[in-house]
Amino acid sequence: MTQKELAEKLEKKRTYISRVENNGSNLTLKTLYDIVEKGLGGKVKITIDI
Repeated sequence: MTQKELAEKLEKKRTYISRVENNGSNLTLKTLYDIVEKGLGGKVKITIDI
């Protein structure tokens, strides 16, 4: 999948996807969720062990 295709699925700009890919660019959990689940069709599972 190209950055452009992913950006279109997420309704983001391609340049934003490029920044995330190259340096994390203020990546929030919401953005991570959107990229993985909406964009790539995966599942996000976060576990916290104390």
